[in-house]
Amino acid sequence: MAVEGGKQLLKRVFVAPDPGRIRLRFAARAVVGIGLAVAVCGLAGLSLVGAVTGGLAALLALFTVTDPTVRGQAVTTALLPAVGLPVLAAAAGLHDHPVARDLTFLAVTGAGVYARRWGPRGHSLGVFAFMMFFAAQFLHATTDRLPEHCAAVVLSVLVASAVRFGLWCYEAQLPPAPPAPAPPAGTGLARVTTRQAVQATAGAGFALVVGQLVSGQRWYWAVGATWWIFVNTVSRGETLVRGFRRVLGTVIGIGLGLLIAVPLHGASAPTAALLAACVFGIFYSAAVSYTWMMLSVTLLAELLYGLLGVLSPGLLALRLAETGIGALGAVLAVLFVLPVTTHAVTDVWIQRALRCVHACTAEAAARLAGSPGADPARRIAELEHLLGRVRLSVAPLVHPLNPMSGRKRRARQVLALLDDCARETRGLVAVAADPEASHDTRLTAACRRVEAAVEALTGGAAHVRHTPEPPTTEPALAHLHGLERALADLATPLRTPSGSPLVGA
Repeated sequence: MAVEGGKQLLKRVFVAPDPGRIRLRFAARAVVGIGLAVAVCGLAGLSLVGAVTGGLAALLALFTVTDPTVRGQAVTTALLPAVGLPVLAAAAGLHDHPVARDLTFLAVTGAGVYARRWGPRGHSLGVFAFMMFFAAQFLHATTDRLPEHCAAVVLSVLVASAVRFGLWCYEAQLPPAPPAPAPPAGTGLARVTTRQAVQATAGAGFALVVGQLVSGQRWYWAVGATWWIFVNTVSRGETLVRGFRRVLGTVIGIGLGLLIAVPLHGASAPTAALLAACVFGIFYSAAVSYTWMMLSVTLLAELLYGLLGVLSPGLLALRLAETGIGALGAVLAVLFVLPVTTHAVTDVWIQRALRCVHACTAEAAARLAGSPGADPARRIAELEHLLGRVRLSVAPLVHPLNPMSGRKRRARQVLALLDDCARETRGLVAVAADPEASHDTRLTAACRRVEAAVEALTGGAAHVRHTPEPPTTEPALAHLHGLERALADLATPLRTPSGSPLVGA
């Protein structure tokens, strides 16, 4: 079983689709950008600790900024030092005041998660602020070394920006990405980002206290584990699955560290080559496997500790213990502090995806009818983003450790049928893009039936009315008929005969 699991992990990363080699370019650019940032820090006369600070700042600048347009990415990147440097200064100033330091760290944690309500930019700035405080603990930053740390951050963000927006701006050749889908809306404690900010603060508080009982020096690992488990998750189930994958990736990474990092003893040349490989692994695997990403992060941290001359098997055992504490803090928080149920989130994403399917068909039909303003390709990009969010939300239900076989089976049916919907919609859009394609009057009626099916599904109907249509050789109509069948079939796994939801409350 372990061997089979390992094969699945390998397949998930190296066989996963990479349209336009976006992941490959993302990872290769990161290696170039971070390598140049570290080199510039060295040429500027900064110490090894300063270079590590700079490398981390460059990594975050290249990894966390995800605005849909290049201009938006540039604005967010420019704001990173404005948010990060005051946090770094606060962490350095509170180095010798543990109570004030801990309370400030928890405040930064909560604010960083709450900032997600402002979309990709808020998310990026929140992550950067948290990691600046974390880095201050990791590198034992004090006020006398603060100028060097600040210089490293500014230099590295500038170098990373030069690479991202000058040397290698592949986003400029791509159509603007649709905005990242926002978490379910609400007000006050009904807002997901507010609930998660409270959860993250509570979980980090648990991790901080217990982590300090285990180690007075490396306690921040536990807080960092709690924080990263909350990043890019919304529901209780998503967070639990992410916590499991974080621990698994850490365990594998520590095993590799014992075989690779410890014997190196911080030798500069091989360590630098392995650090570059780890950076590539983090960026290349991030979109497809959190376990692989955490494996790369863990090995990178071990190699850095080797460079700093403090790596040992005992330190690796301590890292595993602190990671477990952080994961436990996240689990307790999502289970008992303002929990956000998997059903509440999954239902929202599925409804948004279904409505986007209808919008795609309507735009494609308008394009076939000769409307110059119809742009179904833009809707397809939005649909792909929403389907990715559905898969993330449903992941707890299809996880091998989920004991509820009935719900697991229904969740897999939902994912398969949504993929069928996406395939038929993509086919329809491809037909609509053909300038030789002509409008068929039957398309209007078929689009109305698709709209009715979507309205029935999103309105909670237990059944969707569907009358089988005779076979047709018209490509657009054939895709619409296939879409109608998939939508009709979705009614069964989405709702039981009694009308109960897919996952329950």
